[in-house]
Amino acid sequence: MVKKILKLVRINNLIIIALTQYLMRWAIINPLLTHKGYEMQFSEFNFFLLVLATIFLTAAGYVINDYFDTKTDLVNRPKTVIVGQYITRRTAMAIHLVLNILGVLIGGYISYRIGLYQLGFIYLLITGILWYYSSSYKRQFLIGNVIIAILTALVPLMPVLYEIPVLNKIYENALIARNSNFYPLFYWTLGFSGFAFVTTLYREIIKDIQDFEGDNAYGRNTVPILLGIKYSKLIVILLVLFCILSMYFIYFKYLNDNISLIYITLTLAIPQLYLIYNIFKANGNKDYKRANFMAKIIMLFGILYSLIAYFNFTKFY
Repeated sequence: MVKKILKLVRINNLIIIALTQYLMRWAIINPLLTHKGYEMQFSEFNFFLLVLATIFLTAAGYVINDYFDTKTDLVNRPKTVIVGQYITRRTAMAIHLVLNILGVLIGGYISYRIGLYQLGFIYLLITGILWYYSSSYKRQFLIGNVIIAILTALVPLMPVLYEIPVLNKIYENALIARNSNFYPLFYWTLGFSGFAFVTTLYREIIKDIQDFEGDNAYGRNTVPILLGIKYSKLIVILLVLFCILSMYFIYFKYLNDNISLIYITLTLAIPQLYLIYNIFKANGNKDYKRANFMAKIIMLFGILYSLIAYFNFTKFY
């Protein structure tokens, strides 16, 4: 039962989410602050709670998604269906409810602790969005894909959204005296957020192409069903090209170090070009499944670029 629950909440994805937020904190935020003579002010325990809240809400989203997707998943991927076969629908709903309550309560607590209770409403909003995504938005043209891309993009942003308000409060006088600000922290994490948005968006469309048969059988209005697989593949290819061009634009405008160029080219650009080749040639469920897996690996390498950034911060600053 425990193994099935861990599979239901996508434990591997939750680990990557935790890794992403800790990398943003220790590989991006901390070295940038140290270089300027500042220290992080959002406590380690509260940050752990932030990660926990993110994980709980994400896990709840996976559960409710599988709850509503049972019928289509029986067509698209029958061997992976858990809700209704290994875990009852009532149990799945109870797990979803508990995870949501824990996520919202923890998110509200840490928001209160830094004096910005308004941030706590983000967790309530996410809970509602994930419910409507699974029950309705996912079936609508492009809306569901964009929603998931936005929520994924929030993951690397959350650490800085909680860190900067506390920093501004503690270092207010120093910032005024130096005519300084903490915008670089936001811009760096925003770069990872933007990458997460674009890669998630094209991966979601790849998944929709992969799930074409089941979605079509149950009358869903996904991108492949309304536009056809040919044009859906074209959209994916254009998004991948946009991602590659954006990476090189950012590199030549803001980075210009050889290590970043090598990393971006070998682990992000070339794999994405290979992904384009695979999407172009794809002609069956196995091909799209492989492309989906490739997109996951590309996303992981995008997150791991933070280690290259950390090396550059500590070496050149």
